[in-house]
Formats: sequence, structure tokens, C-alpha cells
Amino acid sequence: MHAIRLHAFGPAENLTYEEVENPAPGPGQVRIAVAAAGVHLLDTALRMGQTGPFPAPAELPTIPGREVAGTVDALGEGTDPSWLGRRVVAHLGMAPGGYAEQAVVDAAKLHALADHLGEAEAVAMIGTGRTTLGILQFTELGPDSIAIVPAAAGGIGTLLVQYAKNAGATVIGLAGGPEKTALVKENGADLAVDYKLPDWPDQVRAFLGTRTATVVFDSVGGDTGLAAVDLLGKGGQHIVFGWSGAGLHDGEPLTFTEEELAARSITSESVLGPTMIQKAGGDIRNLELASLAAATDGTLRPAVHRFPLAQAATAHQALETRGTIGKVVLIP
Repeated sequence: MHAIRLHAFGPAENLTYEEVENPAPGPGQVRIAVAAAGVHLLDTALRMGQTGPFPAPAELPTIPGREVAGTVDALGEGTDPSWLGRRVVAHLGMAPGGYAEQAVVDAAKLHALADHLGEAEAVAMIGTGRTTLGILQFTELGPDSIAIVPAAAGGIGTLLVQYAKNAGATVIGLAGGPEKTALVKENGADLAVDYKLPDWPDQVRAFLGTRTATVVFDSVGGDTGLAAVDLLGKGGQHIVFGWSGAGLHDGEPLTFTEEELAARSITSESVLGPTMIQKAGGDIRNLELASLAAATDGTLRPAVHRFPLAQAATAHQALETRGTIGKVVLIP
């Protein structure tokens, strides 16, 4: 089979398209003929050898990627034979191997796909979708809510805008450049503004009038995140799940002291990791099930940016330079 391998930590160019041996499923596992593989911003940090929610690879070369969808084409010993030939999606968890034409995963991690749900969309929901629903556990959105979504053209941002609009909230989406802001508007945002323009906070204030934002879904941090927080009113929520605006590989999330929060009369909470899983009942699979159900019934519609598997390096470069829209997916 063909796969993307990383032989040395470093820039995106270190990702190479190679022919490797087909993987064999072990006991309780299946092999998936991959039709779509997800690319996450975290993958770019791991490529650099940095440790985050997932550890950097202990040994090289490695095949990156942890989100795959496709058709089960081989079974390991003791695996339920009914999986053979079924279209499935899975998050591989701690073990990478997704950037490939075939991937092995424990059968316990599989989700069967509805006939009308595409593999690329399923890949978006098994990772990005589950994170979105995990974030949304920490707030209640309704007609009185005014939500600001930085990175609203990204994979998570797209779904946050849709969910908030479904809940009746007023949604303000931030994105970089006219092409992305147009897509954010088409996705349902009441206001879409270009955060590259220095007066974007003034545009939001003019739109809100006497109102103030009630929640900021902050995945960017930095100056953009701080300017968004400045738009929160008393009792507002700052929900943190990233800090891409502070530097992809060396930034820090936007944080406040207790005194600063008290002065602003807001709360700020980082919601990734164990906090999110605990909120989901201790099992992240609950979020995966809910996410896939939302895509299956059309409640949430992921945006997907496709690249051929052989162009994984290009996909990483585009993701790092904010040249993508929606969830980045590799197609073998």
C-alpha cells in the first residue's frame, strides 16, 4: 500500500509518500481500506516533535493520522465477522497510522456509517465533530445568546456556527479574508467579519448596538482572542479550546487572573482533555455517537477541504498558513 511517512521531525516537506507493507489486523482488530483520513492541526505539532494532548512519536519513521473512514477489508482473530465489508469510521486514539491506504484499529472503536453519509464527512465528525459537541457541553445557547466564533471558517468553527443558529442564538463569525467571511455568512452567521481588518471590533459593536456578547468560543488566543473577549458583557463566558493565533507551535492560550475576570465580570474556562471527557460521562465515544448522529440527520453539516493523500505535505502547509476551509481530509 501507499502511505505518508515521517522520517525526521521538522517541516511539512518531511512528510513523504511511500510504498510500505500492508498492515495486518491483530486479535479483536479490523483493517480498513481507507477512503478518507483526517488531518488535525495537532498533527502539525506532532510532526515537529512536540507533545500535546497526544505524545510525539517515540520512534521514527511513523505514519501520522488518527481519523479514518472506509470499508473493512480484513478481520483479526476473534473479531465479529459482521464487520467485514461494512463502511465504517474510527478514531484511532493514541496509535497513529491514518495517512495511508489501509489502517488497523480495534473493532471496539468502529462506528458503522449510514448509507448517505460520505466518508470524508464522517472523518470530520469523528474528530472535529466530537470536539465541537464536547465544547458545547460547557454552555447553554438560546435566543438570548450572542456567540462570537473566531476561526468560524474552520472545521470546528463551521459546526459551532450551525449549532448556535439551530439554538436560536445570534452568531458573529470571524474569519480571515473576504472569501472565508462570505462562506461564514452562507453558513448562517448573522454577522461575518474579517479579523484581518483593524476595525473589526468596531464593526461588531456597531452591529450589536446596546447589546454585548454572551460567549466567545476561543480557538485562537492572541490579539484576536483578546479583542473578542473585550466584546463580552457581564456574566459572559470565555470558552478556550485552542490558541492558533498565538503561534501554531509555540503559542499559549489566552488566560486571565482571578482579579482580571472579576473586573470584567466574566468566566474563562479551558475545556479540552479530561475536563471534556468527564463532562461526557467519562466516555468520549458518547460524543462520537452524538456527532455522527447529528451529521446523519443533517443537523450539522461539516465543511471539508480535500487533498490527495500524496499531497499530505501540501495539506499541512495550507493548514499552518490558514489556507484551508473546514476540516482537512486526505483522499487515497
